[in-house]
Order: sequence, then C-alpha cells, then structure tokens
Amino acid sequence: MSAKPTPPTHLPDPQNVRDVLAYWIRLRRVEKEWSQERLALECELDRTYVSAVERSRWNVSLSNIERIAQALGVEPWTLLRPPEPEPKSRKRKAPAQA
Repeated sequence: MSAKPTPPTHLPDPQNVRDVLAYWIRLRRVEKEWSQERLALECELDRTYVSAVERSRWNVSLSNIERIAQALGVEPWTLLRPPEPEPKSRKRKAPAQA
C-alpha cells in the first residue's frame, strides 16, 4: 500500500512556469487522493514522466498539459497561473483588561 499523497509544502516561484505547473498538478492530484501512478494512467502518460513534471525536471508540451488538465478535471490555463500568496496574518491586539 502506498503512502497518502501530501500537498506541496511551499508556494512556487511565480516567475518559474515549470514550478507553478508542478505545484498545481501535485495539489490537484492530492485533492483527488490520487497517486502519481493513478494520474499517469488517467492521462495515459508514464508514471516517471508525471513524477519528473511534479519535480520541475522536464519541460512539458502543451498537449501533455491538456491531457493532465483533463484528467484532473480543470482547465489547462489554471495549471499555469501562479497561486496567490497567502495573506500575512495580522497580529491581534490583546483585549483591554477592566
């Protein structure tokens, strides 16, 4: 039995399209609770290819971006859009004591 997939631990560099693509593919795959192997089967690609794409090791053709997006149930362009940075939490003032 394989380990439960985990989401990305940090946001990608918004200037690096391969990192952005890798981030979204992994996040969407994990949301579906799919292994890399399952994603590869769904889009008819090799598991090692999916793994390399998720690690930003390979350039990806538009055709393969379309195949991956279709398998994940999203529009291809959404995999290329940099994620919004999380807003920094504001420090709350301690309540005034009476």
